[in-house]
Amino acid sequence: MRKAIFFDLDDTLFDFHRSEREALEQTLLSFGIRPDDETVRYYSEVNDAQWKRLERGELTREQVLTGRFEIFFEGIGRKGIDPVQTWHRYEGNLSRSWYYIDGAEALLAELCGEYELYIVTNGTASVQEGRIGGSGIARYFRQIFISQLIGCNKPDPRFFDACFRQLNGLKREETLLIGDSLTSDILGGKNAGIATVWYNPKNGRADEALRPDFEVTSLDMIPLVAEMFFDGKPS
Repeated sequence: MRKAIFFDLDDTLFDFHRSEREALEQTLLSFGIRPDDETVRYYSEVNDAQWKRLERGELTREQVLTGRFEIFFEGIGRKGIDPVQTWHRYEGNLSRSWYYIDGAEALLAELCGEYELYIVTNGTASVQEGRIGGSGIARYFRQIFISQLIGCNKPDPRFFDACFRQLNGLKREETLLIGDSLTSDILGGKNAGIATVWYNPKNGRADEALRPDFEVTSLDMIPLVAEMFFDGKPS
């Protein structure tokens, strides 16, 4: 039996919020905007809301990438700034920023010799490719799946259908999906018939409809969960 683990990238292995803030601060400063805590928090609220709409199929990726800045600039009284220029400048900054979550690299080094590891991420291709290449994280993974290149986003089951078509007969029951997002990773796994592990370091609560198969509050719990899951499968 094959043993495969699909890992989400942002806020599961990489500290996306730290990179997001760094990239946003650089971008805002380039337009003469002071990136204080309230301004950054407002951008994050707008950005998160737009990506949730993408997950629900209400917006296209292009509408999210520019629309978030249109809404943000209007909200802070700076409507004259070009959202397309801002998007490109921000993504250039973001593509050069990565920070591992504590313990993530040690976890991958431990798991990669025993399991087939794959990245499944909803990020923009140019940004994720820059961060993956710069960080060296790709050496732990057999293949990397980015939603923009796939053509659809988690939690759409077509995202996972496309992944499995490239994995030489890997079965869904031989696969474990690990991620931090209930609406993207856990719902995506459920939609695709894949067992799920919710990485939940902030001790959030899941509705019954989004309840994962397993839940961990720290990355060092994952090897035990993987062992429990795969040891229960027939060889």
